[in-house]
Amino acid sequence: MLVQTKCGSLQGVRENGHWVFKGVPYAKPPVGALRWKAPEPPQPWEGVLTADRFRARCPQTARQPGSFYDREFDDPATSAVPLSEDCLYLNLWVPEHTPEEKLPVAVWIHGGAFLTGCGFEKQFDGKAMADRGVILVTINYRLGVWGFLAHPWLREESGVSGNYGILDQIAALKWVQENIAAFGGDKNNVTVFGQSAGAMSVLTLISSELSRGLFARAIVQSGLGLESGRPLEQAEEDGLAFSQAAGAENLEQLRRLPTEQVSRLAGPLISKGFQSGGGLTFSPVVDGYVLKEGYHELWRQGKMHPVPYLIGCNREDMRSDPQALARGEQGGMYHAMEDFARQACPNTPVYAYYFTRQMPGDNSGAFHSAELWYVFGTMDRAWRPWTPEDHRLCDQILSCWTRFMKTGNPNENGQESWPAYTLESPHIQILDVKSGT
Repeated sequence: MLVQTKCGSLQGVRENGHWVFKGVPYAKPPVGALRWKAPEPPQPWEGVLTADRFRARCPQTARQPGSFYDREFDDPATSAVPLSEDCLYLNLWVPEHTPEEKLPVAVWIHGGAFLTGCGFEKQFDGKAMADRGVILVTINYRLGVWGFLAHPWLREESGVSGNYGILDQIAALKWVQENIAAFGGDKNNVTVFGQSAGAMSVLTLISSELSRGLFARAIVQSGLGLESGRPLEQAEEDGLAFSQAAGAENLEQLRRLPTEQVSRLAGPLISKGFQSGGGLTFSPVVDGYVLKEGYHELWRQGKMHPVPYLIGCNREDMRSDPQALARGEQGGMYHAMEDFARQACPNTPVYAYYFTRQMPGDNSGAFHSAELWYVFGTMDRAWRPWTPEDHRLCDQILSCWTRFMKTGNPNENGQESWPAYTLESPHIQILDVKSGT
């Protein structure tokens, strides 16, 4: 499949009955003088670019070998893709379609505490969504110190201090608006969705005026109740500590630092944030540009984008207390989901879920990220001993997610098997093998 984009011709590869485009540049490489600057449009190319391989991951620290998430999601093929600051690439899975069709589009933002991950981890394959008629776009964006360093020097230079990773996401959404029609996609039917830090990214996007009009609906998986945007003063204090540790006297010197040295200098600041209870040192910032105020304050003012929402969390998610769960109570993310639903539902449809499947194979329960295998239909890539009931639940979840991506409603043909959340009827859908959807 040959596609003409704004910057040049792209040749995709045929995989599993669909066309896949890997490693498509959506911005200039943010290197050298472009380090810690807003992304710039990609450079046009001559001839045909063969999009047949995933491109570099943002610099990051590998998961601890043998750790829980390493065992769950480890993939030698992903780890073999090199790390580089030149990482602003996206990938597309495109269903077979007739020229007159306009397909719905879903843009996935990966999680990983804004420190790790990429858009082509093994659990994020787009075949199952393409099978259901949705174009899936997954993206890389700048992580950690590369994506979220805030500093007075940066603010004085351009008015932007931090949030480069979010600006990358906005640039990717703009690329979709400008180019997706060439792949058969409908630019007016785009869903942005993410999990964990990816969900926090979605929360930033629905709270920012810079992304208004770039998507028609949003899915937030296990992101509510984590953080509300770091105060600029606090973020810039960490930035000052970073530049002092580097011995830099200006931005030019910071931008000349080798990649490995930047990563090494950022490490103690990241550790300090976790150890002090201050949270994620490098994460979205209330900078007055991308974010005017924290999410929660903006939502209280009714300033989130008025698009349909699908939101939820998992039983053993972050901020859950095992003893409270044993008493039949829910965790902090569940209550934050309720708070968001109450604020949003008077103005726009909201569908809320609670994923409670106790995962087979160990005693980890419905842990943070457990639903990803079901959402992407990639259970064959996991080590877990799935049951027929798990496969049925996967099909139900995939169907609900893709129906929401198509219409803003997870129900089929007007049926109300998953009622919307309202103030009068605050319904939260249980997703489990016992109840299905």
